[in-house]
Amino acid sequence: MKTRSSYWHLLPYIRPQWKTIAQAFACTLGVTVFWPIQAALAGKIANFIGQGDMAALAQLAGVLAVVFLVQKILMYGQDTLMAKAALFVAFDLRKQVYTHLHRLNFGYFETTQTGDLTYRLTEDIDRVGEVVNKVFHDFIPCVLQLIVVLGYMIYLNWQLTLATFLVAPLMGVLIGWFGEQMLKFSRRSQNHVSNLSALLTEVFSGIRLVQAFAAQDYEIARFAQEAEENRKAKYATERLKAIQNPVVGFLYAMSVLLLFFLGGWQISIGNLTGAEFVSYIAAVALLIDPIAHLTSNYNEFKQGQASVDRIFELMAIQPTVLEKRGATVLPPVTGKVEYRNVTFAYPSSADRRLEDKGDFPIPNSPVLKNLSILVQPGEMIALVGASGAGKTTLVNLLPRFYDIQGGEILIDGINIQDVTLRSLRRQIGIVPQETILFSGTIAQNIAFGQAEFDLKDVQAAAEIANAHQFISQMTQGYYTWVGERGVNLSGGQKQRIAIARAVLLNPRILILDEATSALDSESEALVQEALERIMQDRTVFIIAHRLATVRRADRILVVEQGQILESGSHQELLEKGDRYARFYAQQFS
Repeated sequence: MKTRSSYWHLLPYIRPQWKTIAQAFACTLGVTVFWPIQAALAGKIANFIGQGDMAALAQLAGVLAVVFLVQKILMYGQDTLMAKAALFVAFDLRKQVYTHLHRLNFGYFETTQTGDLTYRLTEDIDRVGEVVNKVFHDFIPCVLQLIVVLGYMIYLNWQLTLATFLVAPLMGVLIGWFGEQMLKFSRRSQNHVSNLSALLTEVFSGIRLVQAFAAQDYEIARFAQEAEENRKAKYATERLKAIQNPVVGFLYAMSVLLLFFLGGWQISIGNLTGAEFVSYIAAVALLIDPIAHLTSNYNEFKQGQASVDRIFELMAIQPTVLEKRGATVLPPVTGKVEYRNVTFAYPSSADRRLEDKGDFPIPNSPVLKNLSILVQPGEMIALVGASGAGKTTLVNLLPRFYDIQGGEILIDGINIQDVTLRSLRRQIGIVPQETILFSGTIAQNIAFGQAEFDLKDVQAAAEIANAHQFISQMTQGYYTWVGERGVNLSGGQKQRIAIARAVLLNPRILILDEATSALDSESEALVQEALERIMQDRTVFIIAHRLATVRRADRILVVEQGQILESGSHQELLEKGDRYARFYAQQFS
């Protein structure tokens, strides 16, 4: 029952391929028709052997050769058409799952292993495609072959056929039991492979840190342990297969011995001729291959069920940040931002987030409490405070990475929950502390999210970001290929490309999250100069621990435990002599 319900999810992806499947099925029917014909011809040939009528024997052999040829041509059509349909099913499913993942909220990816998602999108979906191919290319033809050949065997001698298949129920029960065990072992094996993939992704992305801490032996030990668990799980699966084959094979051999014994008895009492028995034996021989395939397919279907379950586990996850029905497009804004009595707490699934890379609040406790801020168009706001105070959370709510539990966030007086996510986020530029670059050219990274772009616009954005000079000095300029995560570039170069990306977007609202904290003094000066250009005539939120970067802000907000405790200019807050003044004194004492 569970197998049926799991594979039932695939029907919407199989249905669009019905024409191709129907064509393949027509070929399958043609192939099936020729099985009893081959058995009948084998009996006729046996009847002529020893009679000396070589002309008749040659004629029957020629007919049998033509039957074989036509059947193999139909098999080619069946195989290629079904492979085409199965690959389209896997393609559509992979695209749908990937699209669904992009709809999930930001918090989901903070608590999910990247390697696990990668495995589900690649190996698991490939396995599902193979199962779909097996069903139509192998399983259904084998079932039809069994039905047609068994029908012919019953036609020849129903008593012999009935007696021969007395062991069939026992074989069916055994195959079913082995299949259930295979499902259990396959789930365990695939989970270990997924964990292994996640470990590799994690280690290779942080290989610099591994080497810096001389932690190679530690990571090798972790890998070896996970690989050993994977080996044990796979060995258990293979051992089960090794037990199944001789058990089922022994039962099949016993049924063949029974067949010869009963066949001799039927011939002795005149119910069967020698030629008919040869034809019957040929029909039995035609059952060996489909029975073996069905046994193997059943195991693969059980293994595939684990992949189907894992894929549709992802599809069952629903995004927590949703557009309202009838959400409108946010028109071009001036940049007025208001947080009105905002209260926010992370859901339990997102507790392991990076909140300022500091201490995490108690799960489900409010991170922001009844917070209100009014920012005028073109105003520069700096957010300062201890790690974990809620600064990053505050700005992450503006592009609706999360939804608030109380209050409102408005841009130009429009509630951000009333507009489409795309139109909202296209008017908010973000320059993060950790710059993320993707495989592709420098131009593609600056014009990220745009399939088509004007290189002149990209160059203009790079000039504003102080990136044009170092880009033009590269051998291929803006067409220089960026390695994975931008490993070929320095921190300052990557940060200036990120600023150019924000410039090209031309947002009215800009968020700078510790944009210069990880840079050397020379790079920081270039990045700071670029930031000053991009911040002109825009509403800007700056998050910074280094207070030297926020002195020029129009207003500085001191955030502590999710509340604004101080607000004013740099000089005003110094004169006040409270929290900001103490922060400043600690950094510059």
